[in-house]
Amino acid sequence: MNHHIRIGQELAVPARQVSAAITLLSEGGTIPFIARYRKEMTGSLDEVQLTQIRDRLHQLVELDKRREAIRKSLTEQGKLTADLEGKIQAAETMATLEDIYLPHRPKRKTRASVARDRGLEPLAQQVLMQDGTDIREAAKAYVAPDKSINDIEDALAGARDIIAETIAEDAEIRAKVRQVFLEKGVFSAKVVPGKEEEALKYKDYHEWTEPLKTAPSHRILAMRRGEKEELLYLDIEVPESDVLPLLDDAYVKGAGEASAQVRIAMIDGYKRLLKPAMETEVRMLTRQRADDEAIRVFAGNVKQLLLAAPLGQKRIMAIDPGFRTGCKTVCLDEQGTLLENTTLFIHTGAGGAEQAAQTVRSLIEKYQLQAIAIGNGTAGRETETFIRKLAIPGVAVVMVNESGASIYSASETARAEFPNHDVTVRGAVSIGRRLMDPLAELVKIDPKSIGVGQYQHDVDQSKLQNALDDTVVSCVNAVGVELNTASREILSYISGLGPSLAQQIINFRQKHGAFRNRESLKQVPRLGEKAFEQAAGFLRIRNAQNPLDASAVHPERYALVEQMAADLGCEVADLLREERLRKQIILKNYVSEDVGMPTLQDIMAELAKPGRDPREQFEPFSFTEGVNSITDLRVGMRLPGIVTNITNFGAFVDIGVHQDGLVHLSQLANRFVKDPNELVKVQQKVMVTVTEVDEKRNRISLSMKTDEKPAPKKQGGKPNNNKQKPRRPTKARQAENDMASKLAALKSKFGS
Repeated sequence: MNHHIRIGQELAVPARQVSAAITLLSEGGTIPFIARYRKEMTGSLDEVQLTQIRDRLHQLVELDKRREAIRKSLTEQGKLTADLEGKIQAAETMATLEDIYLPHRPKRKTRASVARDRGLEPLAQQVLMQDGTDIREAAKAYVAPDKSINDIEDALAGARDIIAETIAEDAEIRAKVRQVFLEKGVFSAKVVPGKEEEALKYKDYHEWTEPLKTAPSHRILAMRRGEKEELLYLDIEVPESDVLPLLDDAYVKGAGEASAQVRIAMIDGYKRLLKPAMETEVRMLTRQRADDEAIRVFAGNVKQLLLAAPLGQKRIMAIDPGFRTGCKTVCLDEQGTLLENTTLFIHTGAGGAEQAAQTVRSLIEKYQLQAIAIGNGTAGRETETFIRKLAIPGVAVVMVNESGASIYSASETARAEFPNHDVTVRGAVSIGRRLMDPLAELVKIDPKSIGVGQYQHDVDQSKLQNALDDTVVSCVNAVGVELNTASREILSYISGLGPSLAQQIINFRQKHGAFRNRESLKQVPRLGEKAFEQAAGFLRIRNAQNPLDASAVHPERYALVEQMAADLGCEVADLLREERLRKQIILKNYVSEDVGMPTLQDIMAELAKPGRDPREQFEPFSFTEGVNSITDLRVGMRLPGIVTNITNFGAFVDIGVHQDGLVHLSQLANRFVKDPNELVKVQQKVMVTVTEVDEKRNRISLSMKTDEKPAPKKQGGKPNNNKQKPRRPTKARQAENDMASKLAALKSKFGS
């Protein structure tokens, strides 16, 4: 009942706004729709905040379900006391809830349960009391050969088993020990003996220790992958001296015989039961943390790639390069329709290059082509060099990242689009369409296959898929979709649609022709009022009778815009054309119970630039001529490149040599950088300097640092020449200096 209050406190968002968001989500509202068209209700919560609310609500609902299942189990067992009920209701995490339930959970046979079956529970309780009773004397009463309790030692051993399990299942103890593991635990990785050569890619982890709480996501996932491949041993180590005193303080009350028995049981319970359980839990928690961070980084990269600048509707030649088998070449019109395909044998000799040059010129003239897209795979740079040397005026030559093109070309979607062409032709088409509109083409490919992740196959796949779906939906709806030309794949990501309704729209379009207005969407079978409400604002119809159909103004606000035009004595089209008319609109005059200033401001922005594309303008780019492979690189070279991937430890940059180089976090700028996203994004053009080339391991190290020195500080507009006492370094600078000292010491010790 109070989830909105708790979520509001956690996210620092007023509970009223959280409650409104939850209501809209429960009514079937999608996040893009709510963020864009229900700002008055939510207080202008953005997509990130709405996603956080949705996900946290799901977690709390799952917690409630588990809470109820535990209550039911305890009730059936006759164990649900008022004290337990209070603890269950107060539990705020799944771990706390499971700790409370653990002592009462039905179990398989354990050493403690066997001891209880033998009647040793009272003796265990007597030992735990440590009240001065002669425990060995008391144990004589429990000797029973028929129950395999042959002597006092057997009786005390059984009692200790019960005590050990009691301590290991104590909810308060588990919470404290869990915290110790998380705060003081250390990952310890070692190479499996005899697999040193096979595990070279994990060389950094052959002898590695690192605190759990500071281990970054990429290293946790790397160590786990090495363990999964049986190349590394991975352990979690916590000094017993940090744990046993906690247990001792809680359970050992003196120095007598009973206390000695409790201490023995306590150590056994920790080593045999509690420690393995905590190791398993902490492994799961650290993996979840690593997964969440890796997914966040990966989803961010996907978003940047999907929103890369499009060339736009141009007539394009696309080339999928190859040496021996030739370069598969296609010609596409402005809509991406395949006009012709052929194969150019540029690199096979025997006059192939001359014939290829003639064919290229002929096709460009025949179809009036405006750009040439070249895949960046095998033979990509060589093909680019050949095409550029043709020096065809007015035709842009662009290298295109072809990651995932082969996945698309063999997909059911590609077969449906081009049933009469083989995978090589489909791949070339995909390369060309990527240049025209990366978003429209990349939505046809599983995001995990588009080359911007490192550990995407190691993380929780369900969680990853949900994050990627959210990302693609956000991108598609942010840009908007042309209703009359959109593919089924991109339509399926529009708010409120999905694959089934997307196909219904395609079928309707094929049967009845182009949609003339948004209102006609309601004629599509099974597309009801709710789906129309959610989707309409994100669908565009160019050259529609109502100019608002080409904008992001929602149909529910058409009457409002028409009223604005009527008040000025003009048409809606006039408002879109003339800024002077828009400036005469007094927004406060149109505020109502349903429409506030946020919506009115959005409407005005759309009237100024209807259907505007939020993506950046396309900029031409070319790699350094003559640098085509890793063997061409020399330390100190200054080269242009394109950012292909961003991780927490740096950015990978394509410099045109078929192997991306790494700009480490420390090499991104002349200052301290905490997050690479502060400076770079996927598909950004950058200048880098080669700092190291390792041909054997196929690794390239790059730097984006410059030689520029910071300008002298000024005071009052004049140079400050006054000598000042040196200031104490800030915490961040001190940490950076400390790290630099440690790295220098390591370099001196190991020579690398």
